[in-house]
Amino acid sequence: MDWSTASSQELRFSRLLQVLDENDDGSLIDYGCGYGALLDYLGAIGHRVAYRGFDISETMIQAALARHAGVAHASFTADASRLAPADYVVASGIFNVKLGHTPEAWWDYVFQTLAIMQSLCRRGFAFNMLTTHSDPDKQRDDLFYADPIRVFDICRQRFSPRVALLHDYPLYEFTTIVRT
Repeated sequence: MDWSTASSQELRFSRLLQVLDENDDGSLIDYGCGYGALLDYLGAIGHRVAYRGFDISETMIQAALARHAGVAHASFTADASRLAPADYVVASGIFNVKLGHTPEAWWDYVFQTLAIMQSLCRRGFAFNMLTTHSDPDKQRDDLFYADPIRVFDICRQRFSPRVALLHDYPLYEFTTIVRT
């Protein structure tokens, strides 16, 4: 996990959870859940969604299972084939670290992953990405910075006309919400 502070992570979570309908305690897939920090945040703010955490890292899933042992409304898996549709799907930070991939290859990965997220949600999905509007001298070569307008337009064209772009918070990123 490469979040700089707990407060910045909570700010990210609050933006992602704007996809939820007001007072909705439906079901949610945390796509790229890591050790399950979003589940902690949901509990702290009083949401009791049926939570399903997914991560490609078995090590992260084991950490999430240990951290949240006994939480009846939560499950975790590293097996994508075990993911059943949920009301909502959210992803935080999964598009940031591109390592040595070309921008074109990374865009392909981003939109393939968004199509999977859309196929898993019944009501909406949300994700965040680093913004091209961050200070150029602070940008890193191993990270992927996306043009928020391009992401908005592609989501509107491919997934739903009901798209919101949140670029109004003090981090070098944006959140996209797609309602289906």
